[in-house]
Amino acid sequence: MLYFQLVIMAGTVMLAYYFEYTDTFNVHVQGFFCHDSAYTKPYLGPEEASAVPPVLLYTVVAGVPSLLVIKIYKSTKMKIIVFCRTATKYFFTPLYVLNTFNIFICVYAFGLFATDIFVNAGQVVTGNLSPYFLTVCKPNYTALGCQQGVRFISQQEACTGNGDDILRARKSFPSKEAALSLYSALYVMYITCTVKAKGTRLAKPVLSLGLMCLAFLTGINRVVEYRNHWSDVIAGFIIGGAIAVFMVSVELWMDGYIRVFLTFVTGPRPETHRQMINHTLWVSHFYCGGCNGRQISYQKVRKTSILL
Repeated sequence: MLYFQLVIMAGTVMLAYYFEYTDTFNVHVQGFFCHDSAYTKPYLGPEEASAVPPVLLYTVVAGVPSLLVIKIYKSTKMKIIVFCRTATKYFFTPLYVLNTFNIFICVYAFGLFATDIFVNAGQVVTGNLSPYFLTVCKPNYTALGCQQGVRFISQQEACTGNGDDILRARKSFPSKEAALSLYSALYVMYITCTVKAKGTRLAKPVLSLGLMCLAFLTGINRVVEYRNHWSDVIAGFIIGGAIAVFMVSVELWMDGYIRVFLTFVTGPRPETHRQMINHTLWVSHFYCGGCNGRQISYQKVRKTSILL
């Protein structure tokens, strides 16, 4: 099962790489009308010159959730310690927390790459033009016959500007920045909702709403800088939000399955600290890490916990 998951993850990463950094998938060439005011907005420079450059966006999107999960894991890794006695020594493993930590990181990363793939696929298939397309395209209106009135131009050779800028201007729908930012914000909101710790009653909504606000501002910035249309940003929000909801629902389903299985194997979870200390489990070789069904016990040593 682990090998199968690694293959899926590697395939997802490779597909995202081919969409992002190679010319394997050709962008659809969409035509335009002469002097179309929808595509004559000023070009404010490459993406690196934006108020939300790609480096900043990717750092926040990938770094904040990962650091948050690692911080939670470090603060709760002693929550449940499982002792497995063999003939010579003891083994201990924080089963529940470690499992949750792996799920958070792996599922989040998979959803992040999936969002990138969905957005890139939409951009390649539609080839929608950015608001500044004609500014970087620099078409020769005289040679194209635009002086005769309204005319639709469909030739790929109509543009005389920089090729990289033109290619980037043909990938407007949906907005990748909007999709990634909202996906990250919603997933962080889910992570904070699963944490139950003292002193986080106000910190959790502040963090969640702060990232939601940043995602919203990212979308507005794309429109203000004429890099995307409103429809592009809204579509990006829908894609990022839909994938986040789907990944969270899958994770909740997996968590419910684990709950049912552990309840079936170990019985109901103890409610009090004393019951937890005295409670004894009988689990299989997989969960005990080599105990072969021997008797194990676990105890709660910290008040901070992750809801499982």
